[in-house]
This record gives sequence, structure tokens and C-alpha cells, in this order.
Amino acid sequence: MTSLPAGWTPAADTLAGRTILVTGATGGLGRASALACARAGATVVLLGRKVSTLEKLYDEIEALGAPKPAIYPMNLEGATPRDFEELADTIERECGALHGVVHAAAHFAGLQPATEIKPEEWMRVLQVNLNAPFLLTQALIPLLKAQDDASVVFVLDDERRVRKSFWGAYGVAKAALAGMVAILHDETDNSSLRVQALLPAPMRTALRRMAYFGENTLEQPEPDASAQAVTYLLSADGRPARGGVLDLRPTTN
Repeated sequence: MTSLPAGWTPAADTLAGRTILVTGATGGLGRASALACARAGATVVLLGRKVSTLEKLYDEIEALGAPKPAIYPMNLEGATPRDFEELADTIERECGALHGVVHAAAHFAGLQPATEIKPEEWMRVLQVNLNAPFLLTQALIPLLKAQDDASVVFVLDDERRVRKSFWGAYGVAKAALAGMVAILHDETDNSSLRVQALLPAPMRTALRRMAYFGENTLEQPEPDASAQAVTYLLSADGRPARGGVLDLRPTTN
């Protein structure tokens, strides 16, 4: 586990000259990460399901005076390896380079006993939370390794919770994702590509509202602090966190 350096905040040029792809860009952490990256000077490629929501975020980023973002509509539930290859080709053609990926997309179907999970839902959860991050990263690795410094950020979840009863396919996917991060790091440790992971603190998102229906999610902070940590991992300052898990959880949680 690693920690965010005390007092670290991104400057307006922290990610200047970098192109960053954010999946799940209109979700809680994805949206906050896209805005944080844009404020730090990155050209952000926004990947999400709904064009209208992506366009709204596009307008928000433009209003910041940040580099002009790009929109790439994609539903990860049905995406194929060829779809990810086409995405990589499009980024190379339209953007010329890629310096970072934030895997912020997530799908959570709610808490339920494993024996009651429908096969289709099991496959859907694993597709969005595990298969898609792997296949997308695999397709983008040549672009990323072409840079002097590049980073892929995977978002994990609290294993103290999601490896317990009723977390089902989501818990399995997040456990497997942590293993995949370790393997990819080991395979890329001597390259210009950094594989890193983020373990956010509790935050105000739709996913948390579904999972913790007994709490008032509005009492949790917005995802902004976690998004700032994403910016750190994508920046040159985040090199010491290579291969590690940046743990933002409060010690008392």
C-alpha cells in the first residue's frame, strides 16, 4: 500500500501535454476524474454509454478553458476485443498519443446470495468490472509503451467488505482485478508503462448508495479527493507509487 504525499495538490500543468482516457466518465469517480485531469491540463477522452451525458460533461470541460476533450461512446457490457482495437486505432489517429488510462467504469447489481445471481447478470458484472479493463488495457499497451512515461490506473474496492457474503460477482471481479494489477505490474516493471491501483475512501456515488442502503450516502464526501489522487497517479509525481495500491481509506473505516 502507498499513500498520497501530504499536501500534494495538482497544478494547472501537472498533466499538460498528456492524453488521458477515462472509462465510466459520467459516473461518480469517472466524472470527477475527468474534470480533475482536465483542470490539470490533460486532453481527456471521455468513454461512456450515453452520448447526451457525455456531451454535457464535454461542455463542462470546455467551460474550464482546458484542452478540448473527446467523446467516445461505448457500452462495455457488449464490447468485443475488436471494439477495443478500434478504440485504440481511433485514439492513435485522432489524438496521436495516449499517456494514461483510468478504469473508473463499474457495474454493481446489488447485494444478493450467490445462489440467486442470474447467469446473465454474473457475466455482465464480470464483463464490465474485469474483462473490459483487461481487454482495453491490452489493446492500448502499444500506444502507452510508446511514451516515455505512461500510467494505467485501476480502481479497486475494500477487500475487507467485498470478499464477504452477498457481494457476488462484483466481489469476485474486484478480487481478480487486484490480482491482475499485480501480474501486469510484474510484466511491465522494466518498461515506461506504470501499472497502479487506487483504493478510494467512502464517497458519495450511486454504487455506494446501492451497496450501503442503511447509511445516508449524502453524508459521504464527493469523489473529488479520490479524483485528485487519480491525477497524482497519472502524473510524473506518481512514479514512486508504481505497482502499488494508493489507499485513501481512513484508518478508522
